[in-house]
Amino acid sequence: MIVYGINPVLEALRAGRVTSLRVGDRGGERMRELMRLATERGVKVQRVPADLLGRLARGGVHQGVVADVEEAATDYSVDQLVRQAAGVPLIVVLDGIEDPHNLGAILRTADAAGVDGVVIQSRRSAALGGAAAKASAGAVAHVKIAEVVNIARAIEELKDLGVWTIGLAGEATTSYATIDLMLPSAIVLGAEGSGLRRLVRERCDHLVAIPMSGHVGSLNVSVAAGIMLFEAVRQRSAHGGTGEVRVRR
Repeated sequence: MIVYGINPVLEALRAGRVTSLRVGDRGGERMRELMRLATERGVKVQRVPADLLGRLARGGVHQGVVADVEEAATDYSVDQLVRQAAGVPLIVVLDGIEDPHNLGAILRTADAAGVDGVVIQSRRSAALGGAAAKASAGAVAHVKIAEVVNIARAIEELKDLGVWTIGLAGEATTSYATIDLMLPSAIVLGAEGSGLRRLVRERCDHLVAIPMSGHVGSLNVSVAAGIMLFEAVRQRSAHGGTGEVRVRR
């Protein structure tokens, strides 16, 4: 897998996933830090022309560095994401996010919010490659990801594990701010434009909306993810960072 850009490559190096580097003539302290870390990790570095970097990054903003990186770890199961949670589980479920920039932005926000994992579908999902890694600022190297065949079934599995599933839907009449995110929670986000698919929407415990006061009827999915996740952070921080685990009824 190709990853490009200084921050994504630095994070991949820190995670021990870089197998080789190709760099141009770009200098600067961040690049020197990257080169020092590559030397410490014993990663092979090759100097190449800028046009080759551009081709490898497929036109992306590579900032003078392109890395060959081991594939993102998607070998977690839904069960592992929940049982290995650092505290009260907070999971993100992505139903058909096909734009790699949105996927990367969501992963970046998920990392910042301290989520316990992200569930994606093996089909109808953006690749976890260069564009997503760049948009995630390297978070793709750190977030636990479970890749599943069927999102609706994954939601049922989460429910069986005691996790409450909250889907974001523009037509919902319940405000996101009224939901108790102190509970073990999974935030379910739908595809750009079309939103949650019918079967996924029907399986969620709650459907909530983010109230809109302007002329535009919806938010970018990565922005919506940030609002929901940091509402969970706000609620949990207000109670000392711990939630009350209740049995599902």
